[in-house]
Amino acid sequence: MFVDSHCHLNYKGLVEDQAAVLERARAAGVDTMLNISTREREWDEIVATAEREPDVWASIGIHPHEADAHPDVDMAKLIARAAHPRVIAIGETGLDYYYDHSDRDRQQLSFRSHIAASRQTGLPLIVHTRDAEADTAEILTDEMGKGAFAGVIHCFTASASFGQIALDLGFYISISGIVTFKNAKHLQEVASTIPEDRLLIETDAPFLAPVPHRGKTGEPAFVADTARFLSALRGVSVEALGTATATNFHRLFTKAMS
Repeated sequence: MFVDSHCHLNYKGLVEDQAAVLERARAAGVDTMLNISTREREWDEIVATAEREPDVWASIGIHPHEADAHPDVDMAKLIARAAHPRVIAIGETGLDYYYDHSDRDRQQLSFRSHIAASRQTGLPLIVHTRDAEADTAEILTDEMGKGAFAGVIHCFTASASFGQIALDLGFYISISGIVTFKNAKHLQEVASTIPEDRLLIETDAPFLAPVPHRGKTGEPAFVADTARFLSALRGVSVEALGTATATNFHRLFTKAMS
């Protein structure tokens, strides 16, 4: 019934008991998971997980936090690794000015390299943006002018105006467990208005466990809790929301259908 469009199965907190994590996800009705990479050293392990588990897919990318540490990861390297049949996405990539763990110019250069790889391969782009709405919107708009590419704003917490820019560019918007938090009133307002055919759900596990699991290690099974909350917020059945978001996932990540 559910797709977790963004999780980190090879991160500490999940990888130690990955088989059990996957079984709990399946028992909760999660039949597809996209396992996201953030550093080059993770790529082999993440692809291997996807090779081993038929309901798990992989991405290839460098998180903006890691941009300084990966100056040699360019479009060509991303394209080469993304050729694997279990890799269905480029990212996560983007801009994070909240922590500034990497130089902003380096983040932007890495972001544009990922966009170029997405455009070249036809694989969707997974975008992380935090405290960087203006630059993220500017880069996405500028790059879209050079040639179309598809993608998703993952773990959406931005403004309604940024969300509209993303939608106008053809992007999908993915909602995480943050939407269940008591202090997430603005996000709840935005999440209630996202067009049904552009909505995805995710856990970002092992982070951001939704209510009623807040404070625990997040895992893909919890996407069902986010779906239940979001369906009530939007006034639809949880079954309808699960079906719509799963359909959207496969429409965006077409390689997962092959």
